[in-house]
Amino acid sequence: MNSVRPAAVAGMFYPGDARALAAEVDDLLDGVGVPVPRLGYPKALVVPHAGYIYSGPVAARAYDELVAARGSVRRVVLLGPTHRVAVKGLAVPSAAAFATPLGTVRIDAEALREVSDLPQVVASDAAHALEHSLEVQLPFLQKVLGEFALAPFAVGAASVQEVAEVIERLWGGPETLIVVSTDMSHYHSYEQARAIDGATIERIAAFATDIHHEEACGATPLNGLLFSSKKKNLSLKLLSACNSGDTAGGKGRVVGYSAFGLYQGGEVSLDEAGRTLLSIARASIESHLLGESKDTASVSWLGQTGATFVTLTRNGELRGCIGSLEPARALGEDVAHNALGAAFRDPRFPAMTAAEWPQCRVEVSLLSAPKPLRFADEADLLEQIEAGEDGLIIEADGKRGTFLPQVWEDLGDKRVFLANLLKKAGLPADTRLTRCKASRYRVFKWQE
Repeated sequence: MNSVRPAAVAGMFYPGDARALAAEVDDLLDGVGVPVPRLGYPKALVVPHAGYIYSGPVAARAYDELVAARGSVRRVVLLGPTHRVAVKGLAVPSAAAFATPLGTVRIDAEALREVSDLPQVVASDAAHALEHSLEVQLPFLQKVLGEFALAPFAVGAASVQEVAEVIERLWGGPETLIVVSTDMSHYHSYEQARAIDGATIERIAAFATDIHHEEACGATPLNGLLFSSKKKNLSLKLLSACNSGDTAGGKGRVVGYSAFGLYQGGEVSLDEAGRTLLSIARASIESHLLGESKDTASVSWLGQTGATFVTLTRNGELRGCIGSLEPARALGEDVAHNALGAAFRDPRFPAMTAAEWPQCRVEVSLLSAPKPLRFADEADLLEQIEAGEDGLIIEADGKRGTFLPQVWEDLGDKRVFLANLLKKAGLPADTRLTRCKASRYRVFKWQE
């Protein structure tokens, strides 16, 4: 393996210029909607593969589920149908990497070796050379995951069991994500497509393994994924569905799109997460103050990247607040780091002492990924902000400030909230908001 498979549909299905592509993927991800903090991420995704102008918003909704997977997912097993070259089995390339305008993605040679003895796995560079169903997923994956290795399969004629055998052999742990690329029905009228796709969505939700290609062009890999997922007791959630008549096309002949997340294991309860994060924050501070290390919980979800704030109060008054606006560390590590920051490095307060610590209470906030607010003027920004719910970030002239949603309890008026946020950011009171970049986020919060 020493070749790079070049991008085949850049400039057609998505922008061919790196800067334009990065901006479009960012815009699609930013447009997903109200931000939600993440605890965990899917084991598998089902995503569409049309041009971004058509199916990009639906695909973005699925990839937004991977916010917490960055730094944890190292292998992506990607399966999509062949559109140009017929092949029997699941075709793998000989290339060492796949290229997009955003850079190259390394092929996971080890993963391909793990399935090389299976008779349904065949080598075919021709099947991959012009195939768009896999390629259009890569810029999204590059943006949300960063570095990862790719195991790509262009799926032709294969049985449900043959596809499932490949998926299950590469199933792995939390380091492995499985992505199946498929559109839904093709070239029906708008209302017909809605009815056909609605019925198909119901069958997918029931883990049917006899989806037809008239219902989903990627039915072969989809059926294999659903077979394996049912066997492994995954849960399934419909994330988004529409058709080209809803996005960028006419309604006479449309193509349907849908996105699903499949999740392994039970979801982490918010109560359990809160108890764990609060204990980590408290133990971090006490270890520094008292020199006593305490055992804290060690669970897999603490290894996901996360952004947190730790707030300390003493007798009901603020005593320190430090945090991260974007995920850069493992969640457990981020809470421990920010707890020490709130206790000992908040420039507004002296360092915490052992004498006052018993009077202090700890609050931990888990942040969603910030989403930019696009606004025409101050009135438009005020209209979009949801008092009591939104944390807000204001940036201008190299300065930045944020208020957690909890601040609404003291500054309930939107104009007062913004005025104080400008002050916190070190910006003049007469700063025009149209000169500022504004982003919002939501939090889960827990308090002792």
